[in-house]
Amino acid sequence: MIKNYGIILASGTGSRYGSDVPKQFIKIAGKTILEHTIEVFENASEIDKIIVVITPEYRHVAENILLKNKYLKISNLLNGGETRKDSSFIGINSIDDEEANVIIHDCARPFLTNRIITDCVNALKKYDAIDVAIPATDTVIEVEDNIISNIPNRSKLQRGQTPQCFKLSLIKKAHELSKDDKNFTDDCGLIVKYNLAEVYVVNGDVENIKVTYPSDIFMADRLFQIRSHDFPNDKCLDDLKDKVIVIFGGTKGIGESTSDLALKYGAKVYVTSSSLGCDVSSYSDVENYLKEVFNETGKIDYVINSAGILRMGKLAERNIDEIIHDINVNYVGSVNVAKASIPYLQKTEGCILLFASSSYTRGRALYSTYSSTKAGVVNLTQALAEELASENIRINVINPERTATPMRLKAFGNEPPESLLQPEKVAEASLKTLLSNLTGQVIDVRRNND
Repeated sequence: MIKNYGIILASGTGSRYGSDVPKQFIKIAGKTILEHTIEVFENASEIDKIIVVITPEYRHVAENILLKNKYLKISNLLNGGETRKDSSFIGINSIDDEEANVIIHDCARPFLTNRIITDCVNALKKYDAIDVAIPATDTVIEVEDNIISNIPNRSKLQRGQTPQCFKLSLIKKAHELSKDDKNFTDDCGLIVKYNLAEVYVVNGDVENIKVTYPSDIFMADRLFQIRSHDFPNDKCLDDLKDKVIVIFGGTKGIGESTSDLALKYGAKVYVTSSSLGCDVSSYSDVENYLKEVFNETGKIDYVINSAGILRMGKLAERNIDEIIHDINVNYVGSVNVAKASIPYLQKTEGCILLFASSSYTRGRALYSTYSSTKAGVVNLTQALAEELASENIRINVINPERTATPMRLKAFGNEPPESLLQPEKVAEASLKTLLSNLTGQVIDVRRNND
Protein backbone atom coordinates (compact mmCIF):
# COMPACT_ATOMS: atom_id res chain seq x y z
CA MET A 1 0.00 0.00 0.00
CA ILE A 2 1.34 3.42 -0.93
CA LYS A 3 2.55 5.43 2.08
CA ASN A 4 1.86 9.06 2.90
CA TYR A 5 4.93 11.05 3.95
CA GLY A 6 4.58 14.41 5.63
CA ILE A 7 7.59 16.66 4.93
CA ILE A 8 7.81 19.65 7.28
CA LEU A 9 10.11 22.39 6.04
CA ALA A 10 11.54 24.09 9.13
CA SER A 11 14.89 25.21 7.76
CA GLY A 12 14.24 28.94 7.43
CA THR A 13 16.50 31.46 9.15
CA GLY A 14 13.70 33.87 10.05
CA SER A 15 15.25 36.84 8.24
CA ARG A 16 11.87 38.51 7.66
CA TYR A 17 10.77 37.71 11.19
CA GLY A 18 13.69 39.78 12.50
CA SER A 19 14.67 37.58 15.44
CA ASP A 20 17.93 35.98 16.53
CA VAL A 21 15.98 32.73 16.84
CA PRO A 22 14.32 31.22 13.73
CA LYS A 23 10.56 31.59 13.96
CA GLN A 24 9.97 27.83 14.02
CA PHE A 25 11.45 27.80 17.52
CA ILE A 26 9.38 30.73 18.82
CA LYS A 27 6.79 29.68 21.40
CA ILE A 28 3.08 30.29 20.90
CA ALA A 29 0.49 29.01 23.37
CA GLY A 30 3.15 27.18 25.36
CA LYS A 31 4.81 25.29 22.48
CA THR A 32 7.19 26.09 19.66
CA ILE A 33 5.72 26.55 16.21
CA LEU A 34 7.64 23.41 15.19
CA GLU A 35 5.88 21.39 17.90
CA HIS A 36 2.44 22.65 16.91
CA THR A 37 3.05 21.76 13.26
CA ILE A 38 4.50 18.31 13.99
CA GLU A 39 1.50 17.52 16.18
CA VAL A 40 -0.90 18.17 13.29
CA PHE A 41 0.85 15.48 11.23
CA GLU A 42 1.35 13.20 14.23
CA ASN A 43 -2.40 13.25 14.91
CA ALA A 44 -3.45 12.84 11.27
CA SER A 45 -4.45 9.21 10.73
CA GLU A 46 -3.58 9.43 7.02
CA ILE A 47 0.09 10.27 7.65
CA ASP A 48 2.41 7.26 7.95
CA LYS A 49 5.79 8.95 8.44
CA ILE A 50 7.06 12.48 9.11
CA ILE A 51 10.28 13.97 7.76
CA VAL A 52 11.48 17.20 9.36
CA VAL A 53 13.98 19.42 7.53
CA ILE A 54 15.60 21.91 9.88
CA THR A 55 18.17 24.70 10.05
CA PRO A 56 21.51 22.89 10.62
CA GLU A 57 22.67 25.40 13.25
CA TYR A 58 19.60 24.60 15.35
CA ARG A 59 19.68 20.83 14.97
CA HIS A 60 20.33 20.36 18.70
CA VAL A 61 17.20 22.39 19.51
CA ALA A 62 15.10 20.27 17.17
CA GLU A 63 16.57 17.05 18.61
CA ASN A 64 15.65 18.13 22.14
CA ILE A 65 12.10 18.86 20.99
CA LEU A 66 11.78 15.39 19.45
CA LEU A 67 13.19 13.71 22.55
CA LYS A 68 10.86 15.59 24.87
CA ASN A 69 7.69 14.87 22.92
CA LYS A 70 8.25 11.19 22.02
CA TYR A 71 6.66 11.48 18.60
CA LEU A 72 5.89 8.13 16.98
CA LYS A 73 5.93 9.03 13.28
CA ILE A 74 9.21 10.94 12.87
CA SER A 75 11.42 8.95 10.49
CA ASN A 76 14.05 11.55 9.54
CA LEU A 77 15.50 14.77 10.91
CA LEU A 78 17.44 16.32 8.05
CA ASN A 79 19.66 19.36 7.73
CA GLY A 80 18.18 21.76 5.20
CA GLY A 81 19.79 23.63 2.33
CA GLU A 82 20.35 27.26 1.50
CA THR A 83 16.92 27.74 -0.12
CA ARG A 84 13.44 26.37 0.39
CA LYS A 85 13.79 24.55 -2.93
CA ASP A 86 16.99 22.88 -1.72
CA SER A 87 15.32 21.83 1.56
CA SER A 88 12.32 20.47 -0.28
CA PHE A 89 14.56 18.35 -2.49
CA ILE A 90 16.50 17.06 0.56
CA GLY A 91 13.24 15.92 2.15
CA ILE A 92 11.93 14.31 -1.02
CA ASN A 93 15.23 12.61 -1.80
CA SER A 94 15.33 10.90 1.61
CA ILE A 95 12.36 8.68 0.68
CA ASP A 96 13.50 5.32 -0.71
CA ASP A 97 10.06 4.04 -1.75
CA GLU A 98 9.55 3.46 -5.46
CA GLU A 99 6.34 5.46 -5.18
CA ALA A 100 4.67 7.38 -2.36
CA ASN A 101 2.50 10.38 -1.60
CA VAL A 102 4.45 13.36 -0.27
CA ILE A 103 2.72 16.15 1.63
CA ILE A 104 5.12 19.12 1.81
CA HIS A 105 4.24 21.74 4.41
CA ASP A 106 5.78 24.96 5.69
CA CYS A 107 6.46 24.67 9.41
CA ALA A 108 5.41 28.31 9.80
CA ARG A 109 1.78 27.31 9.13
CA PRO A 110 0.89 25.65 12.46
CA PHE A 111 -2.89 25.94 11.93
CA LEU A 112 -3.12 23.25 9.27
CA THR A 113 -6.23 21.14 9.83
CA ASN A 114 -6.85 17.42 9.55
CA ARG A 115 -9.57 18.23 7.03
CA ILE A 116 -7.04 19.74 4.62
CA ILE A 117 -4.71 16.75 4.98
CA THR A 118 -7.59 14.34 4.37
CA ASP A 119 -8.75 16.28 1.30
CA CYS A 120 -5.21 16.32 -0.10
CA VAL A 121 -4.67 12.59 0.39
CA ASN A 122 -8.03 11.84 -1.22
CA ALA A 123 -7.24 14.13 -4.15
CA LEU A 124 -3.95 12.28 -4.73
CA LYS A 125 -6.00 9.22 -5.66
CA LYS A 126 -6.96 11.03 -8.88
CA TYR A 127 -4.32 13.73 -9.41
CA ASP A 128 -0.52 13.60 -9.17
CA ALA A 129 -0.05 17.18 -7.95
CA ILE A 130 -2.10 19.11 -5.40
CA ASP A 131 -1.99 22.70 -4.21
CA VAL A 132 -3.95 24.27 -1.35
CA ALA A 133 -5.45 27.75 -1.74
CA ILE A 134 -8.22 30.08 -0.65
CA PRO A 135 -10.05 32.70 -2.75
CA ALA A 136 -8.53 36.17 -2.86
CA THR A 137 -10.82 38.52 -0.94
CA ASP A 138 -8.99 41.75 -1.76
CA THR A 139 -8.54 43.35 -5.13
CA VAL A 140 -5.03 42.62 -6.43
CA ILE A 141 -3.25 45.28 -8.46
CA GLU A 142 -0.14 45.15 -10.62
CA VAL A 143 2.13 48.15 -10.07
CA GLU A 144 5.06 49.57 -12.02
CA ASP A 145 6.88 52.62 -10.64
CA ASN A 146 3.99 53.20 -8.20
CA ILE A 147 1.49 53.31 -11.06
CA ILE A 148 -1.21 50.66 -11.51
CA SER A 149 -0.55 48.78 -14.74
CA ASN A 150 -3.26 46.12 -14.45
CA ILE A 151 -6.10 44.95 -12.21
CA PRO A 152 -6.57 41.18 -12.68
CA ASN A 153 -10.01 39.60 -12.42
CA ARG A 154 -10.29 38.71 -8.72
CA SER A 155 -12.68 35.81 -9.38
CA LYS A 156 -9.79 33.86 -10.94
CA LEU A 157 -7.26 34.64 -8.22
CA GLN A 158 -6.54 32.50 -5.17
CA ARG A 159 -4.04 32.77 -2.34
CA GLY A 160 -1.70 29.80 -2.16
CA GLN A 161 -1.06 27.97 1.09
CA THR A 162 0.59 24.70 2.01
CA PRO A 163 0.74 21.75 2.06
CA GLN A 164 1.57 20.99 -1.55
CA CYS A 165 1.25 17.31 -2.35
CA PHE A 166 2.64 15.05 -5.05
CA LYS A 167 3.34 11.57 -6.23
CA LEU A 168 6.97 11.01 -5.25
CA SER A 169 8.11 10.12 -8.78
CA LEU A 170 6.59 13.31 -10.20
CA ILE A 171 8.11 15.78 -7.74
CA LYS A 172 11.50 14.05 -7.97
CA LYS A 173 11.39 14.50 -11.74
CA ALA A 174 10.46 18.18 -11.34
CA HIS A 175 13.42 18.80 -9.06
CA GLU A 176 15.80 16.95 -11.37
CA LEU A 177 14.68 19.10 -14.31
CA SER A 178 15.08 22.29 -12.27
CA LYS A 179 18.34 21.51 -10.47
CA ASP A 180 20.03 24.56 -12.03
CA ASP A 181 17.01 26.85 -11.59
CA LYS A 182 17.32 28.98 -8.44
CA ASN A 183 14.27 31.18 -9.08
CA PHE A 184 11.57 28.86 -7.68
CA THR A 185 10.41 28.65 -4.06
CA ASP A 186 7.21 26.79 -4.91
CA ASP A 187 7.05 23.08 -5.71
CA CYS A 188 3.78 23.36 -7.64
CA GLY A 189 5.43 26.07 -9.71
CA LEU A 190 7.94 23.51 -10.94
CA ILE A 191 5.16 21.19 -12.08
CA VAL A 192 3.49 24.05 -13.96
CA LYS A 193 6.71 25.36 -15.53
CA TYR A 194 7.72 22.01 -16.97
CA ASN A 195 4.11 21.05 -17.81
CA LEU A 196 4.46 17.74 -15.98
CA ALA A 197 0.89 17.32 -14.73
CA GLU A 198 -2.34 19.07 -13.88
CA VAL A 199 -2.24 20.70 -10.44
CA TYR A 200 -5.53 20.24 -8.61
CA VAL A 201 -6.47 22.84 -5.98
CA VAL A 202 -7.86 21.77 -2.60
CA ASN A 203 -9.72 24.35 -0.52
CA GLY A 204 -7.54 25.77 2.22
CA ASP A 205 -8.59 27.59 5.36
CA VAL A 206 -8.45 31.27 6.27
CA GLU A 207 -6.90 30.28 9.62
CA ASN A 208 -4.07 28.40 7.92
CA ILE A 209 -1.93 31.51 8.25
CA LYS A 210 1.82 31.71 7.83
CA VAL A 211 3.82 33.25 10.67
CA THR A 212 6.19 35.59 8.86
CA TYR A 213 6.42 38.84 10.80
CA PRO A 214 6.45 39.59 14.57
CA SER A 215 2.88 40.92 14.38
CA ASP A 216 1.77 37.48 13.17
CA ILE A 217 2.72 36.04 16.57
CA PHE A 218 -0.01 38.05 18.29
CA MET A 219 -2.62 36.86 15.80
CA ALA A 220 -1.41 33.26 16.09
CA ASP A 221 -1.47 33.36 19.87
CA ARG A 222 -5.08 34.53 19.81
CA LEU A 223 -6.04 31.86 17.29
CA PHE A 224 -4.56 29.17 19.50
CA GLN A 225 -6.50 30.55 22.46
CA ILE A 226 -9.87 30.25 20.76
CA ARG A 227 -9.15 27.37 18.39
CA SER A 228 -10.84 24.04 18.91
CA HIS A 229 -10.74 20.54 17.50
CA ASP A 230 -13.36 17.99 16.61
CA PHE A 231 -13.14 15.03 18.91
CA PRO A 232 -10.88 12.14 17.81
CA ASN A 233 -13.55 9.82 16.45
CA ASP A 234 -11.07 7.13 15.38
CA LYS A 235 -10.42 5.92 18.94
CA CYS A 236 -11.85 2.59 20.07
CA LEU A 237 -13.69 2.61 23.38
CA ASP A 238 -12.74 -1.04 23.92
CA ASP A 239 -9.38 0.36 25.06
CA LEU A 240 -11.13 1.61 28.22
CA LYS A 241 -11.23 -1.93 29.62
CA ASP A 242 -9.77 -2.03 33.15
CA LYS A 243 -8.92 1.69 33.11
CA VAL A 244 -9.67 3.47 36.39
CA ILE A 245 -11.69 6.65 35.81
CA VAL A 246 -12.69 9.16 38.49
CA ILE A 247 -15.56 11.51 37.63
CA PHE A 248 -16.31 14.56 39.77
CA GLY A 249 -19.84 15.83 39.19
CA GLY A 250 -20.73 12.40 37.86
CA THR A 251 -24.20 11.79 39.23
CA LYS A 252 -26.13 13.84 36.66
CA GLY A 253 -26.04 14.99 33.06
CA ILE A 254 -22.81 14.61 31.10
CA GLY A 255 -20.94 13.10 34.03
CA GLU A 256 -23.56 10.40 34.52
CA SER A 257 -23.67 9.58 30.80
CA THR A 258 -19.88 9.36 30.70
CA SER A 259 -19.89 6.99 33.66
CA ASP A 260 -22.54 4.75 32.08
CA LEU A 261 -20.69 4.55 28.76
CA ALA A 262 -17.29 3.87 30.36
CA LEU A 263 -18.77 1.05 32.48
CA LYS A 264 -20.26 -0.48 29.33
CA TYR A 265 -16.75 -0.81 27.89
CA GLY A 266 -15.22 -2.37 30.99
CA ALA A 267 -13.71 0.62 32.78
CA LYS A 268 -13.66 0.85 36.55
CA VAL A 269 -15.52 4.07 37.24
CA TYR A 270 -15.66 5.99 40.50
CA VAL A 271 -18.26 8.75 40.66
CA THR A 272 -18.75 11.48 43.20
CA SER A 273 -20.48 14.84 43.52
CA SER A 274 -21.55 17.43 46.06
CA SER A 275 -24.70 15.38 46.67
CA LEU A 276 -22.46 12.50 47.73
CA GLY A 277 -20.39 14.69 50.04
CA CYS A 278 -17.53 15.72 47.73
CA ASP A 279 -17.50 19.44 46.90
CA VAL A 280 -14.95 20.24 44.16
CA SER A 281 -14.53 23.73 45.60
CA SER A 282 -12.96 22.06 48.66
CA TYR A 283 -9.43 20.88 47.94
CA SER A 284 -9.46 18.50 50.89
CA ASP A 285 -12.67 16.84 49.62
CA VAL A 286 -11.10 16.26 46.21
CA GLU A 287 -7.79 15.11 47.66
CA ASN A 288 -9.44 12.67 50.06
CA TYR A 289 -11.67 11.13 47.40
CA LEU A 290 -8.76 10.52 45.02
CA LYS A 291 -6.78 8.96 47.87
CA GLU A 292 -9.67 6.60 48.64
CA VAL A 293 -9.91 5.48 45.02
CA PHE A 294 -6.17 4.95 44.75
CA ASN A 295 -6.02 2.95 47.97
CA GLU A 296 -8.73 0.68 46.59
CA THR A 297 -7.48 0.27 43.03
CA GLY A 298 -3.73 0.97 43.15
CA LYS A 299 -3.91 3.32 40.19
CA ILE A 300 -5.87 6.14 38.55
CA ASP A 301 -5.74 6.49 34.76
CA TYR A 302 -8.15 9.34 34.03
CA VAL A 303 -9.80 12.12 36.01
CA ILE A 304 -12.82 14.06 34.76
CA ASN A 305 -14.40 17.14 36.31
CA SER A 306 -17.86 17.86 34.92
CA ALA A 307 -19.16 19.65 38.03
CA GLY A 308 -20.64 23.05 37.31
CA ILE A 309 -23.23 25.68 38.15
CA LEU A 310 -25.15 27.77 35.60
CA ARG A 311 -27.04 30.74 37.05
CA MET A 312 -28.11 33.99 35.42
CA GLY A 313 -28.39 37.55 36.61
CA LYS A 314 -26.81 40.98 36.34
CA LEU A 315 -23.63 41.16 38.38
CA ALA A 316 -24.83 44.28 40.20
CA GLU A 317 -27.99 42.54 41.32
CA ARG A 318 -26.63 39.18 42.40
CA ASN A 319 -25.64 38.18 45.92
CA ILE A 320 -21.86 38.24 46.37
CA ASP A 321 -21.79 34.96 48.30
CA GLU A 322 -23.64 33.25 45.46
CA ILE A 323 -21.21 34.71 42.92
CA ILE A 324 -18.20 33.49 44.87
CA HIS A 325 -19.74 30.04 45.21
CA ASP A 326 -20.27 29.85 41.43
CA ILE A 327 -16.64 30.85 40.82
CA ASN A 328 -15.39 28.33 43.36
CA VAL A 329 -17.29 25.47 41.76
CA ASN A 330 -16.80 26.39 38.09
CA TYR A 331 -13.16 27.50 38.21
CA VAL A 332 -11.49 26.76 41.54
CA GLY A 333 -13.00 23.27 41.36
CA SER A 334 -11.06 22.59 38.16
CA VAL A 335 -7.87 23.89 39.77
CA ASN A 336 -8.43 21.61 42.76
CA VAL A 337 -9.13 18.54 40.63
CA ALA A 338 -6.12 19.14 38.39
CA LYS A 339 -3.68 19.74 41.25
CA ALA A 340 -4.87 16.83 43.39
CA SER A 341 -4.75 14.44 40.40
CA ILE A 342 -1.12 15.05 39.46
CA PRO A 343 0.56 12.62 41.93
CA TYR A 344 -1.63 9.76 40.72
CA LEU A 345 -1.57 10.47 37.00
CA GLN A 346 2.23 10.73 37.03
CA LYS A 347 2.29 6.99 37.70
CA THR A 348 0.04 6.08 34.75
CA GLU A 349 0.83 8.88 32.25
CA GLY A 350 -2.85 9.66 32.47
CA CYS A 351 -5.15 12.44 31.43
CA ILE A 352 -7.32 15.14 33.01
CA LEU A 353 -10.52 16.27 31.32
CA LEU A 354 -12.27 19.55 32.15
CA PHE A 355 -15.33 21.23 30.67
CA ALA A 356 -15.87 24.61 29.02
CA SER A 357 -18.84 26.21 27.31
CA SER A 358 -19.36 27.98 23.99
CA SER A 359 -19.54 31.21 25.98
CA TYR A 360 -15.82 31.00 26.87
CA THR A 361 -14.83 32.86 23.68
CA ARG A 362 -16.98 35.89 24.48
CA GLY A 363 -18.69 36.82 27.72
CA ARG A 364 -22.48 36.73 27.70
CA ALA A 365 -24.62 39.33 29.42
CA LEU A 366 -26.50 37.92 32.43
CA TYR A 367 -23.94 35.08 32.60
CA SER A 368 -20.80 37.09 33.32
CA THR A 369 -19.39 34.84 36.04
CA TYR A 370 -20.20 31.62 34.19
CA SER A 371 -18.65 32.83 30.92
CA SER A 372 -15.54 34.16 32.62
CA THR A 373 -14.95 31.01 34.65
CA LYS A 374 -15.22 28.88 31.51
CA ALA A 375 -12.66 31.13 29.80
CA GLY A 376 -10.50 30.61 32.86
CA VAL A 377 -10.82 26.83 32.55
CA VAL A 378 -9.63 26.98 28.94
CA ASN A 379 -6.61 29.12 29.86
CA LEU A 380 -5.89 26.82 32.79
CA THR A 381 -5.91 23.80 30.47
CA GLN A 382 -3.60 25.41 27.93
CA ALA A 383 -1.14 26.47 30.62
CA LEU A 384 -1.16 23.13 32.43
CA ALA A 385 -0.60 21.22 29.18
CA GLU A 386 2.86 22.77 29.04
CA GLU A 387 3.54 22.39 32.76
CA LEU A 388 2.49 18.74 32.82
CA ALA A 389 4.22 17.66 29.62
CA SER A 390 7.37 16.72 31.54
CA GLU A 391 5.21 14.56 33.82
CA ASN A 392 3.67 12.79 30.78
CA ILE A 393 0.21 13.93 31.90
CA ARG A 394 -2.23 15.18 29.29
CA ILE A 395 -5.05 17.64 29.89
CA ASN A 396 -7.85 18.74 27.57
CA VAL A 397 -11.15 20.59 27.81
CA ILE A 398 -14.44 19.53 26.23
CA ASN A 399 -16.52 22.33 24.70
CA PRO A 400 -20.03 21.00 24.03
CA GLU A 401 -22.74 23.08 22.45
CA ARG A 402 -25.92 23.45 24.49
CA THR A 403 -26.69 20.02 25.88
CA ALA A 404 -29.86 18.41 27.26
CA THR A 405 -28.81 18.19 30.91
CA PRO A 406 -30.72 18.79 34.18
CA MET A 407 -28.54 21.89 34.72
CA ARG A 408 -29.62 23.41 31.41
CA LEU A 409 -33.27 22.51 31.96
CA LYS A 410 -33.16 24.26 35.33
CA ALA A 411 -31.52 27.35 33.82
CA PHE A 412 -33.52 27.68 30.57
CA GLY A 413 -36.65 25.56 30.92
CA ASN A 414 -38.04 23.53 28.03
CA GLU A 415 -36.28 23.86 24.65
CA PRO A 416 -36.88 22.07 21.32
CA PRO A 417 -35.17 18.67 21.69
CA GLU A 418 -33.72 18.89 18.19
CA SER A 419 -31.84 22.06 19.18
CA LEU A 420 -29.92 20.30 21.96
CA LEU A 421 -26.94 17.98 21.96
CA GLN A 422 -27.53 14.70 23.77
CA PRO A 423 -25.24 14.00 26.75
CA GLU A 424 -24.46 10.53 25.40
CA LYS A 425 -22.64 12.12 22.45
CA VAL A 426 -20.61 14.33 24.78
CA ALA A 427 -19.78 11.23 26.82
CA GLU A 428 -18.47 9.45 23.73
CA ALA A 429 -16.36 12.47 22.75
CA SER A 430 -15.00 12.76 26.28
CA LEU A 431 -13.90 9.14 26.50
CA LYS A 432 -12.32 9.17 23.04
CA THR A 433 -10.41 12.32 23.98
CA LEU A 434 -9.07 10.55 27.07
CA LEU A 435 -7.78 7.75 24.84
CA SER A 436 -6.12 10.14 22.37
CA ASN A 437 -2.66 11.67 22.61
CA LEU A 438 -4.06 15.21 22.48
CA THR A 439 -3.12 17.70 25.16
CA GLY A 440 -3.87 21.36 25.74
CA GLN A 441 -6.74 21.26 23.28
CA VAL A 442 -10.31 22.53 23.28
CA ILE A 443 -12.44 19.73 21.85
CA ASP A 444 -15.63 20.87 20.15
CA VAL A 445 -18.65 18.58 20.35
CA ARG A 446 -21.48 19.48 18.01
CA ARG A 447 -24.70 17.84 16.93
CA ASN A 448 -23.37 17.56 13.38
CA ASN A 449 -20.02 16.00 14.38
CA ASP A 450 -19.60 12.64 12.71
